[in-house]
Amino acid sequence: MTKTLLRLQDVTKRFERGKPVLDELNLDVNEGDFISIIGPSGCGKSTLLRLVAGLSPLSGGSVDFSDGEAMRDRMVFIFQDATLLPWLTVRRNVELPLSLKGVSQAERRATAEKALKQVKLGAVGGHYPRQLSGGMKMRVSLARGLVQQPSLMLMDEPFGALDAMTRNQLNAELLRLRQASRFTTLFVTHSVGEAVFLSNRVLVLSSHPGRVEREFAIPFDYPRKAALRESPDFQGLTSEVMRALSQTIQVA
Repeated sequence: MTKTLLRLQDVTKRFERGKPVLDELNLDVNEGDFISIIGPSGCGKSTLLRLVAGLSPLSGGSVDFSDGEAMRDRMVFIFQDATLLPWLTVRRNVELPLSLKGVSQAERRATAEKALKQVKLGAVGGHYPRQLSGGMKMRVSLARGLVQQPSLMLMDEPFGALDAMTRNQLNAELLRLRQASRFTTLFVTHSVGEAVFLSNRVLVLSSHPGRVEREFAIPFDYPRKAALRESPDFQGLTSEVMRALSQTIQVA
């Protein structure tokens, strides 16, 4: 039986008494979901993640976790910028969340080394962020998330600044990591193709204010291979989602 991990009910967010960015948005997130959120610029996609993470207060409605606020300790937020500390080595950046929790040096080092191997960066633990490419920095950010053993991963356009080839490679890596660790994911993106490739559900938000305008169930089985992108079924579904997105932009 599917377990609801997170429920958003009538979620509303206003800034400085203006019009709502999000208005009475409703969403159930089930355990194991990979949900991509797309929509016009300014529709509240990133704001939605921040509300779930507790980084911004609600103006109305509720965000409820199935096991209460304890879920926030097992939640990881990955931003578009890798947010690495330049004065720390790659390994120390990955260790940082564990260090803040008081984990012993030996344990956090072993955990960080394992995570770096998972993201295929086992050889660069002693490097500094300035020595890495954009794609490698994002892998380090993923490793830093993995050491926290998340139940819920919030990802705000993490691959948006990368070239298409690197982005596709990291899409495949993310699915591999998710398959191994089984974390639930809320993923904001502007790329419809990326959303369809990664997700089991794609949400299209309306514009001004943001609500769930359309939801698409993605029928492709996991694990997914790069060749899926070339299939007629994938391309047809991507076009359908694109049309739904275009309609929200025209309305805006």
